[in-house]
Amino acid sequence: MTKAELIEKVAAVTQLKKADVKKVVDTAIEETMNSIAEGGKVSLTGFGAFYLSQRKERSGRNPRTGEKITIKGFNLPAFKVGKVFKELANK
Repeated sequence: MTKAELIEKVAAVTQLKKADVKKVVDTAIEETMNSIAEGGKVSLTGFGAFYLSQRKERSGRNPRTGEKITIKGFNLPAFKVGKVFKELANK
């Protein structure tokens, strides 16, 4: 399902205008991304939680030369599936 399809379905179920639903969806996505980027966590009970996972610095090899290199640590947005969502997916 694309974002446009989600907006269409929510508008149909709630009988709200697509433009209003689009504003809500866009704002929810933007605020979630801002919160995660600041190191916060966004939990949606039953659905799951978005958070920032910190990857540590590690050593690796350059595949072309075989030379040993250091891969810098970095932050990676992550999602942990909620219990209700997990159960629904496994029905």
